Order: sequence, then structure tokens, then C-alpha cells
Amino acid sequence: MGLTLPVDWRSSTLGAEVDVLTGFPFPSSGYSSDGVRLVRGSNVKRGRLDWDKSITEFWPGISGEIFRYELRNGDLVIAMDGALVGRSFATIQQSDLPCLLLQRVARLRSSKVEQKLLAEWVGSVAFERHVDSLKTQTAIPHISPADIRSFPVLAPTSRKEQRAIVAALSDVDALIGALDKLIAKKRDLKQAAMQQLLTGQTRLPGFSGEWEAKLLRELFTFSGGLSASRDQLSDAGYCYLHYGDIHLSAKSVIDVDAEFLAIPKLNVRLGDVNASALLNDGDIVFVDASEDDDGTSKHVVVVNPNNRPYISGLHTIVAKSKSSDLQNTFKRYCFQTRHIKDQFRFYAVGTKVSGISKTSIAKIELRYPKSLEEQTAIATVLSDMDAELAALEARREKTRALKQGMMQELLTGRIRLV
Repeated sequence: MGLTLPVDWRSSTLGAEVDVLTGFPFPSSGYSSDGVRLVRGSNVKRGRLDWDKSITEFWPGISGEIFRYELRNGDLVIAMDGALVGRSFATIQQSDLPCLLLQRVARLRSSKVEQKLLAEWVGSVAFERHVDSLKTQTAIPHISPADIRSFPVLAPTSRKEQRAIVAALSDVDALIGALDKLIAKKRDLKQAAMQQLLTGQTRLPGFSGEWEAKLLRELFTFSGGLSASRDQLSDAGYCYLHYGDIHLSAKSVIDVDAEFLAIPKLNVRLGDVNASALLNDGDIVFVDASEDDDGTSKHVVVVNPNNRPYISGLHTIVAKSKSSDLQNTFKRYCFQTRHIKDQFRFYAVGTKVSGISKTSIAKIELRYPKSLEEQTAIATVLSDMDAELAALEARREKTRALKQGMMQELLTGRIRLV
């Protein structure tokens, strides 16, 4: 690794430090509706186990050779296949027990290394890169036990030093956890505020005028986008809004000027693009398909005051305002109420993929204050809450980066705590 190790540290591999066991190939029959939970890859998320009934299988009991696959409190489990292979791992907690290890999941247990230090190794960027370099590039990426065992590690011989490292990193984890909880609380508060302010249940001081209820076809004209695959996008050409980027975004707004460099581009003649697919300031872009009902209402509001060419893409529905009834910043929030989402779910069709058409979106009813001043005031309150959330999320990311830096120093012996 190009480092001068302290004399009481060792250069090793994960396989030399831990016992790696892969799960038992349980028979195709004999499962139970209750009993002992089986840990399979779909249960293993990033840093946690998900015991959702729809993805959890059960075995009637533990006997015979199956005893070997019984998990203990503190065991580390790693999913060996899936899109997030190398990033899906969890530490078994007392509340998870009893449970059994199913095939395509690896269990890591060590008598030489503190289990929490082991979890830090597996949760490191270095481990992700190691897996990325070895995983099979197939439809479902996967790794082998040998891939896990070959991960190079540096370990202090002293268990006291191991525990000191774990304690230092745990303090940072506690701060990150506290920020996670605070962010979740602020998001809940924002959601409650939206539900109150965007339905008229609560009015801001100084406003008492009437609210309007109109169908979206009265407020907007609807059109489709220009079809292009992800493979056609690059850094050259005109900004292009791929429907996948709407689904993946946690935001309901795209600021073209601020995000210009990050927005994918399509190399195309502008004259070949229908004017209705070019996005202007205040346009709203809905997706027309989703893998779940909640995703059918996903949308973004475009901020494009300088009219940069911005092309709406495949599986999008562009809504352009017919009038000045709605203030642009208000549009960022008014389509996020339960009233709107319930209507999207009602009109969504399909089984594996939920779709919605321009005709159906046009039938959706929107309630809003007639006063543009009240719309602006509501949007300002919610924008302030967004800014507070963004500041907390930036602090969390800074803390995560701090932890990565600490790990680089502490897990290589550059900084000693004992």
C-alpha cells in the first residue's frame, strides 16, 4: 500500500482476519409463513436490514446442519449480488435474531478484529472500489467469497487501539445519525406545512381572499418531448431533460443556469426540435411512466430566465401556462399535495409500470389562491424551509467527508490514538 506501517500493525487481507461463510442453499420447498427469518440479498440494504414482509422468507426452525448458518449478534453480512453489490452490508442486531444466512449472502465474523472495525472496513470507499474492480459485469453484478477475502487491510495488533479507532469513528457516526434525524424531522414539518398552506387549511397573516379550483387543462397546454436514449447524451450539444433524471432527483425544480454543466446534452439541430418540446421559464415537466404509483406525479419546474435551449425528452409531458394564474415559485410546491398525488394515482394505469397520459393529467383539479401575493408568500415560507434543509444536508455531507478523511488516517496508522 506504499505506507510505512507502525511496528505493531500488520498488512493483511480480509480473508486472513475473518471467517467468511456463504449462506445455505435452502431447498425450493419447505418454507413457512412465519418462524426463523432468512437473510437474503434483498434484505441487506446499505448499513441496515429490511425485514419487509414482501421480501422476507421464513424457515420453520433451526436443526441439523442448518445450525451452522445461524447468525449471531454483531455478525456482518454482505449481499453478493445486485446493483449495489459492495455497498449493501449490515451488522446483525439482537432485534434481528433469530435469523439464518441464505445463499448469495456472505457472513463475516472475526476473533482477531473488533466487529465494528470490520464494519468500517467494509463500509469504506476502498472496499467499494475493490468490489467495483472485481465484480462481474453481467445483468446482475455479483462477487465471489474470494473477492471479499482478497480485500487488502491494515490492522493494529492491539485490541485496545482497535477499540479506540472504533470509538473515534462512532462519535462521528453519532453526529451523522443526529443530523439524519433532524433532517427527517424538518422534512416532516415541511410536508405538514405544505399540506396546510397549499390547501387553504391554514392562511398566512394578512390573506383571506378566495381560492380557485380549476382543471389543469384550463391552466396549461400539454405536449410531449423529443425521444432520445441515454446513450445519445453527452457533454456536447443542447441541454436535454431525460425522464430518468426527474425520477432520480429529490428536487422539484431545475435551474438551468445554475446546473448547466451537470445537465446532460443532446447533439441535435435545434431546428429539428418541436418548439413545444423546448422548455421555458416556469414550464412544468411531468413523467408519463413510473415503476410505482407515487412516481407518476414526479415532476420538475424549469427555471430558465435566460431562455437557454433546453429540450424535454422521452417519457415526459410538458405543461406550458396559458395564463398568469400561477406564480412560478408557487408551481414548485402546488403539485406536491395529497390532493394532487391522489388524482395522479387514480388516473395511473398499468401493472408493472404505471403510466399517465396528457389527457388524464388535463383532468386533474388544482386548488390555489387567486392572489399572486398569497402564492408568493406561501412559496417564500416553503422556500425558506427548503434552504434550511439544504444547509443541514450540506452539513451532513461535510461530516461524512470528514469521517472519510479520518478513516484514511486512522485505518492506515498515519494517526495513532493509543
